[in-house]
Amino acid sequence: MATFLIFHHAQGRTTGMDSFAELLRDAGHDVHAPDYYSGHTFTDLASGLEFADRMGFDTVIDHGTRAAMGLPAHTIYIRFSLGVLPAQKLAQIRPGAAGAILVGSCLPLGEFAGTWPRGVPAQIHAMDADPVFVDEGDLDAARDLVRHSLDAELFLYRGASHLFTDSSLPSYDHAAAQSFTTRVLGFLDALQ
Repeated sequence: MATFLIFHHAQGRTTGMDSFAELLRDAGHDVHAPDYYSGHTFTDLASGLEFADRMGFDTVIDHGTRAAMGLPAHTIYIRFSLGVLPAQKLAQIRPGAAGAILVGSCLPLGEFAGTWPRGVPAQIHAMDADPVFVDEGDLDAARDLVRHSLDAELFLYRGASHLFTDSSLPSYDHAAAQSFTTRVLGFLDALQ
């Protein structure tokens, strides 16, 4: 059994996020999915990002860091889009991280530490024509992370949706989400 800390995307902890957490629980894992928006959800990405901006991105990171307190060091961090901030920070600087799954975003390695930690496997998932991922530097950061880590993989899916894994949003892509889920479960099997 693995321990997961899931960080939701900019539209909030939607029912799609809850469904993904439940899928991992059904597979026998200990899953924590804090809501750092205090119940707020948004129907579009721009509104969610505006809310996060008003909160302050440092506040988002602080909420995520606090959520990790009390969890075992050997935690797997999963983040969707905006959730990359706390998840990538924890995976890079918290000793003992078991792994990271980054979906729709990736920050440059130097954002929190100069390198990706040895022995911390990572998967990065995004669509190959997602303007947020491709045009805002995330794809370059993901390729750099993979290049500088022995345990990182980048998976690109055909399409332009940013939040393609969230079954509660119009951007959901069933086929890509199924491939994503299969790869995540394979990642977990390899860790055990």
